[in-house]
Amino acid sequence: MNVWSSENHCVSAPFELQGLSPHGKARSSILDRQKVQNQPTHRTHQVHSFILIMRLMMSWWSCLVVVFLLQASHGTSGSAYYITASEPLFPNQTLVSSGKIFELGFFTPNGSANQYVGIWYKNLAPPKIVWVANRELPLVYPDPSAKLMIGSDGNLKLVDGKQNIFWSTNATSRSNYRSAALLDNGNFVLQDANYSKLWGSFDDPTDTLLPGMKMGVNARTGEKLYLISWRSDSDPSPGRFLTGITSETPPQPFTWNGSTPYWRGGQWDKSKFIGIKNMVRLYSSAIKVEQDIQQGTTYLSIDSLEQTYTYMSVLPGGLLKIMYWDDGAKVWLALWAGPNNTCETYGTCGPFGVCNSMSLPICRCLNGFVPKSNEEWNSGNWTGGCVRETELYCQKNMSTSASTIVKKDAFWQMSRMKLPDSEDYLSDIGDQEGCLSWCQSNCSCLAYSYVSTIGCMVWTKENLIDLEEFSTAGENLFVRVAHVKTGGSSQKAVVISLSTVAGILFFAVFVFGLCKWRAKKRGKPEKLGKLLQGNAWKEQLKEDDALELTVFSFDSILLATNKFSTTSKLGQGGFGSVYKGKMNDGKEVAVKRLSSSSAQGVQEFENEIVLISKLQHRNLVKLIGCCNEGDEKILVYEYLPNKSLDSFLFDSKKKAELKWGKRFQIIEGIARGLLYLHRDSCLRVIHRDLKVSNILLDEKMNPKISDFGLARMFEGTQILVNTHKIVGTFGYMSPEYAMGGIFSEGSDVYSFGVLLLEIVSGRKNSALYDQGCLNLLSYVSAKFQP
Repeated sequence: MNVWSSENHCVSAPFELQGLSPHGKARSSILDRQKVQNQPTHRTHQVHSFILIMRLMMSWWSCLVVVFLLQASHGTSGSAYYITASEPLFPNQTLVSSGKIFELGFFTPNGSANQYVGIWYKNLAPPKIVWVANRELPLVYPDPSAKLMIGSDGNLKLVDGKQNIFWSTNATSRSNYRSAALLDNGNFVLQDANYSKLWGSFDDPTDTLLPGMKMGVNARTGEKLYLISWRSDSDPSPGRFLTGITSETPPQPFTWNGSTPYWRGGQWDKSKFIGIKNMVRLYSSAIKVEQDIQQGTTYLSIDSLEQTYTYMSVLPGGLLKIMYWDDGAKVWLALWAGPNNTCETYGTCGPFGVCNSMSLPICRCLNGFVPKSNEEWNSGNWTGGCVRETELYCQKNMSTSASTIVKKDAFWQMSRMKLPDSEDYLSDIGDQEGCLSWCQSNCSCLAYSYVSTIGCMVWTKENLIDLEEFSTAGENLFVRVAHVKTGGSSQKAVVISLSTVAGILFFAVFVFGLCKWRAKKRGKPEKLGKLLQGNAWKEQLKEDDALELTVFSFDSILLATNKFSTTSKLGQGGFGSVYKGKMNDGKEVAVKRLSSSSAQGVQEFENEIVLISKLQHRNLVKLIGCCNEGDEKILVYEYLPNKSLDSFLFDSKKKAELKWGKRFQIIEGIARGLLYLHRDSCLRVIHRDLKVSNILLDEKMNPKISDFGLARMFEGTQILVNTHKIVGTFGYMSPEYAMGGIFSEGSDVYSFGVLLLEIVSGRKNSALYDQGCLNLLSYVSAKFQP
């Protein structure tokens, strides 16, 4: 409501009653004629006078009330739908989108003395900040006189109480009237009187990409739209990591650490990025790339999944995630994250090195290459890469004719590959034969690949970098090697062929024998050490103390879960899905199928196998077996009919079953399990993800700690450990871990304290934001303050 228009309306009423309105003369004439015709008495005059006075008083009273409310609106909290020149936004107000999906306002990160203006999802807890205006120049908290306003030049300005400008737009328009609104897609727009957009927050992204936004480049205008991470989880200022898409053909997504590549998604083949495994099956529908070579534009955008909220964000540590909102569980879940393992980090194995996360060691040199430094390579530092063992003949004899070059050098085929970086795209070559011919005729060509949905790509730079070998999918890469490395003479070719045939026959006999042996042994225990391919704890476990573990075939898991049917599904989390199964012996089990887009990778999978197999306690969940076939990573647990603690604690009906005695029993059981992990077990383990959903309940409501994928084992003398990969659940993390990556037994104790408060209060740790508290600890702390 406009203050001036309201005041004019209030003031005009009394004057109209006094006959001073534009129609006053006509009204006076009518009254005069009525007086002559009716000849009113003295009493009639008194009644008319009384009515006139009462109307006058009521009009002035209404005007005073309206003016008071308008003036008081700046001092009370509330929501608005527009910002105008006369109606700024103050720290105790928020701007809400029409559908109440997004909200804009002032916020202060936890543990910070700075104040920012940002946008977040309304009514979702914990709040996800998707855009920040003044990330480079924060206000000092508190400043109740600060405001977001439209200045005299028609631009949005964020000013403090002294009218110092902390952020502003730079839009030009002839329109005198401007307003700002928050749209339901999360775009904060400055618009003119015709609602034409003059500026939008979508054109100035921070660390998050929403559906409808785009990131990319415009070579003609010089526009560059990148995602830039926060400096830390409590500091929105620009961090070290930047995510964008290149303008080359085909384009590639990158995350850079400063100017150094940190992660690369591979070439776009018009439907997916070929460097991201399993993209078609999992999330290709969420990502779109539009490239117009004539206009010089390349943009990447995302779509919402199945009518749910979706966003892409780059975290302070460099992890790029696509998240979606699970409305049933009321949590954000990861659809995909990268880099998801060491091999996905850019250039892990250096030039001419190839990475395979399923091998040990994970790096090896390409055929025809050897480590540049054996000492570094053997110590696990592979970034120096590899060098050619034998120089190419075409490099020795640059004057040699093309036909001779073909005889001297050859191309080694590598399958299921993430293609290397820095390719050249040959748009005028339309088939693989043409691609090979071009590469044969050019000694500078180190490798080539022909992808039907892209075309011919060749590599002519100094080296091949960021190569990864997948277990499934991937592309064919043909690497140029000296001919001697592929067989050289006919005699060597015969020897190699005979060796290959003998090897294949031996392998076939071995596989046949193995299948027969597995058929007899199926369902029987297998040594733990034989299952794992590179566990971080493997060397620390005594070989003679390795436990027996049942290894199930994937077919038996399919049978037990009715092919992972929806009727068997017990729940879903960021790791994947959990199903109820029934084995051949009739035993009921819980089957945890890790999603390939899960934040839990090979290391976490092996962690859980080792730790739960090694640890035995009545308050720890029991692992029955596992399955590790191809990309399938499955864990089989004992089935606990009462599911997780949160299904009782936060359910309006079921929570009545948790009497005080039962709650105390659950708290005591969790404490006993935690004490066993820290002090009484053969391994000293820090769980790192202790939360209410990771506490399972058996038929007698006894608690069992579960999900050891993020756990770490301590050496006996260690007290603190520092990590650059901060994992877990915010709200349960201790401050020193969440902010500095330092964890210890105290980290689990802190999480246990949060868990204890949830059990006692019956409140979710993240459900108190609307009450002015960031979490349950802030809420409880406020209750104890004098």
